[in-house]
This record gives sequence, C-alpha cells and structure tokens, in this order.
Amino acid sequence: MSNQDKKANLVIRKSRPQTLGASFGGLLDTFGIRASDADLANNWKNIVGAEIANISKVVAVKQKRDKKIDVVLRPMSPAFVLELSYKVDECIKKLNKYYGRDIVSKITIRK
Repeated sequence: MSNQDKKANLVIRKSRPQTLGASFGGLLDTFGIRASDADLANNWKNIVGAEIANISKVVAVKQKRDKKIDVVLRPMSPAFVLELSYKVDECIKKLNKYYGRDIVSKITIRK
C-alpha cells in the first residue's frame, strides 16, 4: 500500500481538542507503527475479533520491567467470565501477532 492510499484514510480534525495520545495514535497507525500500548483499547475489536471483543473490554495494560505487558480484561457480563477464560490463549496469540513480537506475559480477567 502506498502512502497516497493511506493519506486518503486520514480523519478530518474534530471540533473538540484531542489528547496527544489520540492524535499520535492515529498518526502512527496511519504509517503502520505501533509505538505505544495505548492503542490496544481503541483497536481491541480489530485485534482479537468481534467474538471476543463483544464479551470483553480492556481495563488496564501494565508494562513490566522486562518490557512485556500484562493485560487486564473485564467481561461485559459475569456470565462471560468462563467463556473468556477459555479464550485467553487465543487472545495472547493475537496480541503478540498484532505487536509483532512476544510481548504479552499474561492476561488477567477481573469481574
């Protein structure tokens, strides 16, 4: 994909001010760079798919000293805790694929 194709997908500036994270996150995403973990919650559905994203949301991302991350998920309903626990390994694989390296050390599910 050329840069001209990516420029056509740029979003027009909103009337309200944006945070730096939101501004740079969109800019970095345009060029295909994932420099921070902040875009994880915004792209959750694209990363893990609609099936998992519809039953969970990212609550926290904690970076450890060894540069790996721990992800904390919250199910949309208490009924989804068991189903989400079965999909933890799948989530780790998809997150590692998204970041392009082995970065996720564990996923915790909080009720």
